[in-house]
Amino acid sequence: MSSLAKKWGKKAIDYPEEPVPVVSSRDWIQSLSTDPKNDIKEYFASLFPILGWIGRYNLGWLTGDVIAGLTVGMVVVPQGMSYAQIATLPPEYGLYSSFVGVLIYCFFATSKDVSIGPVAVMSLTVSQVIKHINDKHPGEWDGPQIATTLAFICGFIVLGIGLLRLGWIVEFIPAPAVSGFMTSSAISIVAGQVPGLMGITGFDTRAATYKVIINTLKGLPRTTLDAAWGLTGLVALYSIRIICDRLSKRFPRRARWFFFISVLRNAFVILVLTIAAWLYTRHRRNSKGKYPIKILQDVPRGFKHVGQPVIDPDLVSALASQLPFATIILLLEHIAISKSFGRLNGYKINPNQELIAIGVTNTIGSCFAAYPATGSFSRSALKSKSGVRTPAAGIITAVVVIVALYGLTPAFYWIPNAGLSAVIIHAVADLVASPAQVYSYWRVSPLEFFVWFAAVIVTVFSSIENGIYTSICASLALLLVRVAHPRGSFLGKVTVKAESGGTEETREVFLPLQHNKGIVNSHVKVIPPSPGVLIYRFEESYLYPNSSQLDSTLVDYVKENTRRGKDMSNVPLSQRPWNDPGPSRHGAEVDAAANEKLPTLHAVVMDFSSVSQMDTTAVQSLIDARNVIERWADHPVEFHFATVLSPWIRRALIAGGFGTGTSAARVPHEIAAVVPYRDGLIDNESVHDPLPQDDLETGGDFKKRVPSSGSYTESTETGYAPLISSDTPFFHLDLARAVRAAESGLGRLGQL
Repeated sequence: MSSLAKKWGKKAIDYPEEPVPVVSSRDWIQSLSTDPKNDIKEYFASLFPILGWIGRYNLGWLTGDVIAGLTVGMVVVPQGMSYAQIATLPPEYGLYSSFVGVLIYCFFATSKDVSIGPVAVMSLTVSQVIKHINDKHPGEWDGPQIATTLAFICGFIVLGIGLLRLGWIVEFIPAPAVSGFMTSSAISIVAGQVPGLMGITGFDTRAATYKVIINTLKGLPRTTLDAAWGLTGLVALYSIRIICDRLSKRFPRRARWFFFISVLRNAFVILVLTIAAWLYTRHRRNSKGKYPIKILQDVPRGFKHVGQPVIDPDLVSALASQLPFATIILLLEHIAISKSFGRLNGYKINPNQELIAIGVTNTIGSCFAAYPATGSFSRSALKSKSGVRTPAAGIITAVVVIVALYGLTPAFYWIPNAGLSAVIIHAVADLVASPAQVYSYWRVSPLEFFVWFAAVIVTVFSSIENGIYTSICASLALLLVRVAHPRGSFLGKVTVKAESGGTEETREVFLPLQHNKGIVNSHVKVIPPSPGVLIYRFEESYLYPNSSQLDSTLVDYVKENTRRGKDMSNVPLSQRPWNDPGPSRHGAEVDAAANEKLPTLHAVVMDFSSVSQMDTTAVQSLIDARNVIERWADHPVEFHFATVLSPWIRRALIAGGFGTGTSAARVPHEIAAVVPYRDGLIDNESVHDPLPQDDLETGGDFKKRVPSSGSYTESTETGYAPLISSDTPFFHLDLARAVRAAESGLGRLGQL
């Protein structure tokens, strides 16, 4: 009976020796799809999520959808016309976008709460694009054609991203960056609407935000009668909301009634202001056809511009420079909102399908002369709080918009522009991040706070386009810095005692030798591993941006904390390498004495539990580090790897000569040479210095080198089987086993 059988009291299985098992390229291809035909069917079925729930639709759902649809419809009509004003378009275009958005989205949506339509930030973007085109090509195209073409192209781009399942690119833009340009855009919109609220004219409200603020302050003496409608509307909107919120808290049983009263405040205020404007202005039209205050006047009835969109190739070329940031806003704002309401209401959205929904909505919307539409935070919040049950609520909202387009346009004639400015300011002010939210960015990650701050400052003093690019570039730069400079630490041991089932158990845990404030109790003493053993934990994927840092960290630590194997005190300077400075100013004897006090390095244990990816550059870097370390120690050094979770990392390490006991003389210096060396070089094996043949890691008889701390588990047959192949004795299940294996080899290595 074998020693294993004696240890466990069962019959051990004699497994035949096999080559080192590694994952193959065929495994990777098979992991992509095991049933391509079924995957294709599921792909096309997933394009229409409505098929998954429409068959189960019931009257209970209908009640919630009707209430939510009517509620959102009463809000989207005044908001749609107001946001068209931001986009510098006639008000009917806001209604066109509102209708198409809520109707088309319900067929492709994976979120029941999101309401698609014109939004403040996208409207501001459209106005910036129209201004840019008019400045570069004055008089060639009008605003509606520019906006419709922008909707078609951006929608087509987003649709392509969704169909190709590339929605993951949105994840590269973090929440602080999104919040930054949303906040700055809201500030820009409010600043641009204050002149309309006060009736101030005479300057460009689409200029840089700081210029608009300065010009508005200078123009306060020119305030007109429009301010009576604008300020009154703004005060009324905030007063109704504050009163309803307080009454809801005081009378919680009637909170839902107060909620709906608060929701209807936009429609109510616009109605009152419109009646007041009609009463005041209907008999005060002067000889030039102007009224004492600015009103909307004619709003065309119905869909006057339905048809195939006119896409001018010259206009498309002129829009090319504006497409990236317009597309980013289109998809980013929607994904952020849909994810937010998914988390709030306990369901998961499909980002790729949401991009398809946005793409289809805007592509079809261009046939209705709609300008770009995306998810609205305020209307989505109202829809959620109104008790919406399915995306079908959008159909009810679309009916409300149609009724407004065909039945209420004569009343729209008397809506005061200042009242619409009040609605806009009231709606977008909530997009400004609160001080508590900004402080949370600082508390979680101070660097991300600066990303948020940079987006706000650049937008205010430049443009929303530059603000978006600044926040995205700053976020990507921060990501690259974090990847290129990840955390890593050399570890020691701490014995932990714990009670379990009335018995006291002890176990070893591994903590950084250098205490981190706020992580480990400062009174806890971390014991270094056995002399000659180093334990290093790398807390990031091991890839080309950070591989050089790991190489330098290992080598520098080894040279500072372990003994140099070759005595260099008597080597003359003429025979030293050019990069070896020789003895320090204290003298060779002092250096030799200090070197003798350091332990001899025998093994390096690397904890790969946090490493999920590894590439060719990283393998080469690890080979370089091993070569430098072994030259420093002047003898072979074991490299143990703990918790290698990915078969591809295991494959990469084996290809680099690690884990299997492959002789370093048989591993090339460059696993993937950038510049192949051919002329004048001899065979690879002779380039390396010969190594002792009894080394556990890099030479000797393999069968004699299997560590005694292997891990076994019960097999399906009687007996036990190894959890990890015996052909890779330097890969270990966990860090504790790896350290024990490294320490158990010290006696044998000490004889080299």
